[in-house]
Amino acid sequence: MKRQIKLGAFLPGGGQHIASWRHPDQPVDGAVNLQFHIELAQAAERGLFDAYFLADGLAIAFGGGIEGGNARVVGFEPVTLFSALAPFTKHIGFIATSSTTYEEPYSVARKFASLDLISGGRAGWNVVTTATEAAARNFNLERQQPHAARYKRAAEHVEVVKKLWESFDDNAFIRDRASGVYFDVNKVHRTDHRGEHFKVEGPLNVPRSPQGHPVIVQAGQSDDGRGLAAASAEVIFTAHQKLETAQEFYRDIKARARGLGRDPSHVLIMPGVSPFVGRTEAEAREKYEQLTSLIIEEDGLALISALTGGELDLRGADLDGPLPPAPPTEGMKSRQELIRRIADENNFSIRQLYQWIASARGHFTIVGSAVQVADTLQEWFENEGADGFNILPPWLPTGLNDFVELVIPELQRRGLFRTAYEGKTLRENLGLPFPQNRWAAAYTEAAE
Repeated sequence: MKRQIKLGAFLPGGGQHIASWRHPDQPVDGAVNLQFHIELAQAAERGLFDAYFLADGLAIAFGGGIEGGNARVVGFEPVTLFSALAPFTKHIGFIATSSTTYEEPYSVARKFASLDLISGGRAGWNVVTTATEAAARNFNLERQQPHAARYKRAAEHVEVVKKLWESFDDNAFIRDRASGVYFDVNKVHRTDHRGEHFKVEGPLNVPRSPQGHPVIVQAGQSDDGRGLAAASAEVIFTAHQKLETAQEFYRDIKARARGLGRDPSHVLIMPGVSPFVGRTEAEAREKYEQLTSLIIEEDGLALISALTGGELDLRGADLDGPLPPAPPTEGMKSRQELIRRIADENNFSIRQLYQWIASARGHFTIVGSAVQVADTLQEWFENEGADGFNILPPWLPTGLNDFVELVIPELQRRGLFRTAYEGKTLRENLGLPFPQNRWAAAYTEAAE
């Protein structure tokens, strides 16, 4: 099959842009409006997106410090929300975020396996190591764990979850009324994991789904994050402003995966893109400037502070002056570096910086016609910058509808995007292989 672009839709009901809730097209209660989320899921499926993606946090951060600004100070827990959305769709996948830092492997394995069954094999787990001191204080800690420690725990966490997802063979359930045999006891396996961070006996009390187990997604860009992604992720979301840095990341991850014995084509790299789309470039620019004019200064400063580690106090600073240095962080190290690089390379003032990152928080913002947006996506896709993209519409539903109605047909015209879903599961649509249960592999080896 011809290689084609894969697309995720990052659709927080409260909007992506920190001022999106102030736009007349965006519902002011979108973050907690179930009917609105149903409409978003159906619109994304109409556009043939591979998956509906949601990030998540474990603490409130007021102002622009949270994705979407104050409109996302509250919201749904993603797995719960996606379980509600699944019956209203047939093909689109659901990638929910869950923390390896504050959640136990058994609970994570159980809820994602359940979502996978409920959706008929359309679930994905976005693996995150949760940063921020505020989150730590919500989970019985005074301070967050150091960056390296979080990733060390995460690596073992993912290992345990994958073992739990293999508790049952694919054909373990017989359910024969006549004989009274419900399942084959020889095809149920204890996990018996004993590691540095976790001791888990198992087995999991949820069976395998039509896609074997949920797709594993990861978004770390630091060296620790790249190591975790190359070892275990099947889809990697990443943030880049230029093709050159996207290529470096793409080639590095593929090489790391190959070095670990993995097939690099089964590790999909999907940078985030926030498109302002118009029928002309002027129309797109008008949309961008309208949202920019709605930014509340306080939210813009809070957003910069959050993305540079949470310790940069910009109150009283000259907004038309340069961004001052941020203290070292144990939070999102790669994002802190990216925001610094955006400011320096563009010679942005503090005000210009928060205006530019207001929609995508360091992901690539494109302002242009459908042809211009498609040109950029094609360039990255065909030059080792991406296997696909995670699309961040600036405001909803209009930003999503613009992409579906204007950009998708242009990509299809170029033969770069599907005209129908390839299968019923998220794996099938992403072109990822069915994960063989390690116990089944052991049977095969024994038989030989």
